[in-house]
Amino acid sequence: MTDEQSRLLGPAEVRALAGELGLRPTKRLGQNFVHDPNTVRRIVRAADLTPDDVVLEVGPGLGSLTLALLPAVRAVHAVEIDPVLAARLPMTAAERAPALADRLTVTTADALHVLATDLAGPVPTAIVANLPYNVGVPVVLHLLSQLPQLRRGLVMVQSEVAERLAAPPGSKAYGVPSAKLAWYASARRAGPVPRAVFWPVPNVDSGLLAFDRRDPPPGDRAEVFRLIDAAFAQRRKSLRSALAGWAGSPAAAEDALRAAGIDPSARAETLGVEAFAGLAAARARSSQGH
Repeated sequence: MTDEQSRLLGPAEVRALAGELGLRPTKRLGQNFVHDPNTVRRIVRAADLTPDDVVLEVGPGLGSLTLALLPAVRAVHAVEIDPVLAARLPMTAAERAPALADRLTVTTADALHVLATDLAGPVPTAIVANLPYNVGVPVVLHLLSQLPQLRRGLVMVQSEVAERLAAPPGSKAYGVPSAKLAWYASARRAGPVPRAVFWPVPNVDSGLLAFDRRDPPPGDRAEVFRLIDAAFAQRRKSLRSALAGWAGSPAAAEDALRAAGIDPSARAETLGVEAFAGLAAARARSSQGH
């Protein structure tokens, strides 16, 4: 990747673009734009992309990361909810990466509702994005469910969210987000991002989360996710108690747990996604038997 092909945005360029668009980012709206070329280069390197990859970028904003992605991959799909930013992005690419601008497709849409059919052109194989803090988890889970060809991702989220998503069973941070992400992918933290690389400077720490798609455990995803929600809704209780509503009664919950080889006195945070899938299957078998 060379900066000659794509002239990246620095602090002055980010502020000039924002001024041109009349954009006054506020912490209240969670608008924080990366203005450090070294940071976006680092993100692209850490994403482990190949020249054949097609990247889905969510919330490209003013284009800092987009410009770093264009030289590294075959194509970039940018999904931007703000129509003003979405309209400006192709112009920014044409100005700062003229030889690569045809690799960019911009879709004005909410990433929480985008479907594969909304994305024209080649199918995305990777997600690389600076995700809005308030929707990081649902966006990642939604895109993995809708785009089965996505094989890996690197997303910047709030540091605490990265910790939760990458947490293994048995750890304090493990919960609904980590268990559901594990259905689709193995995840790991990929380093911190300093506050100073954003404008305006956010009041929370950021971190990178990397994930790689893997085959899900056998079972019905919707049913397994309902079970995960039920188990963690009362995470301090034993699974026998926490899952009484899900199974119909504490006794039915205990029967399903024992059938799945799980100690009824265990708590939700000790179970990996394979164990949740096995428990859902055991409950389905016992229901069919009655």
